Amino acid sequence: MEIKIEKVKKVEGELRVPSDKSISHRTVIIGSLANGVSTVKHFLKAGDTLTTINIYRKLGVQIDESQGLLFIHGINLTGFKEPQDVLDMGNSGTTTRLTFGILAGQRFFSCITGDESLRKRPMKRVLNPLKLMGAHVDARQKGEFLPSAIRGGNLRGIEYLNEKSSAQVKSAILLAGLYAQRKTAVIEPIMSRNHTENMLKIMGANIKEKFTEGGYTVEIKGGNELKPIDINVPADPSSASFFVAAAVIVPNSEILLKDVLVNPTRDGFFRKLKQMGANIEYINHREEAGEPVVDIIAKYSPDMKATTVTKEEVPSMIDEIPLLALVATQAHGETIIHGARELRVKESDRIKATVENLKRIGVDTVEELEDGMIIKGKTKIKGGTIDSYKDHRIAMGFSIIGLICEEGITIKDADCVYISYPEFYDHLKKVTKS
Repeated sequence: MEIKIEKVKKVEGELRVPSDKSISHRTVIIGSLANGVSTVKHFLKAGDTLTTINIYRKLGVQIDESQGLLFIHGINLTGFKEPQDVLDMGNSGTTTRLTFGILAGQRFFSCITGDESLRKRPMKRVLNPLKLMGAHVDARQKGEFLPSAIRGGNLRGIEYLNEKSSAQVKSAILLAGLYAQRKTAVIEPIMSRNHTENMLKIMGANIKEKFTEGGYTVEIKGGNELKPIDINVPADPSSASFFVAAAVIVPNSEILLKDVLVNPTRDGFFRKLKQMGANIEYINHREEAGEPVVDIIAKYSPDMKATTVTKEEVPSMIDEIPLLALVATQAHGETIIHGARELRVKESDRIKATVENLKRIGVDTVEELEDGMIIKGKTKIKGGTIDSYKDHRIAMGFSIIGLICEEGITIKDADCVYISYPEFYDHLKKVTKS
């Protein structure tokens, strides 16, 4: 499906963007491990999270929906059933990698696959530590790609250096650690998003965190029964970021975004825009299930200055870096992004996709780096046709830049946004004024 985005006069209004995808995934995955029924309000119903529900039903978990609430009937650590068929993870890397951690503790056989994109994404980074813990795992191309087979049980705790600070790798190891003899520890040079730790803590897991000069360490011991939770899932900062970006680059704009998660491991994009001089304000601070939540006001910011993104800053804004590059075309000076090589193994090669698409719409002041980009602003953008590469974040990001393009932007395969934000184009239409 192709969509044409036209230049608009302003962005204004109020939105409650979809709920956080990372936390929605975890309410089902970790909620399934509890002894009792967890109740979830504002669960994100999108392609990836619906995949998670489907997978855990196939593993024997009863999951019901009634009056806008999701009820997850936890079956403890050992109540899962051997699946009768291959588990198809669709496009969801989170479902896949976290579920590997749980399957590593099960004394039965499972086989996992995914769509064409997911079958190209690296899995060895998760499977190797699970092998070290004692799981029997194999995968295509010397253990790197799906499909993969796993037979779990008899796990032992390990101490593991998570060099890339991947939250999915950390989460898989911690979930496997619930089944392991002795403690399991994960060490990260830079702390990755910590939603798994936060949820496990609230549910009664034996988990400890500490910060040292060497980075961040989290330890977990098995043996504790997990309690069910009642949670109101906050709005996804990644989804909110597109409308914040729209407000700061489109003249005469102001928007209010409600209930946004601002966990420090996730709000790096907003903090970086503030450093650049964007008019962004957090109001109505509160907490939901151990997570900080605010409302965000964002306004047009014509005097933004260029910035530098370092590898230490990348984990807190990894999904928003392509969007930051697009916003940087409207900032004065040269923005340099380093340490983002991980973007090359997302749903698309997001570094290449961002640079190539910018050039397609008339931005020649952009340079591709091995681990990032250089973007020179401030630039008037002509417009044209871009390829989303069937990557939801590329499609949404270029939809936002289309709002200021002289001739608008046509986006190929724009329906890929359903993966994380089914109402995106409806919401965009609601807050744009032609």
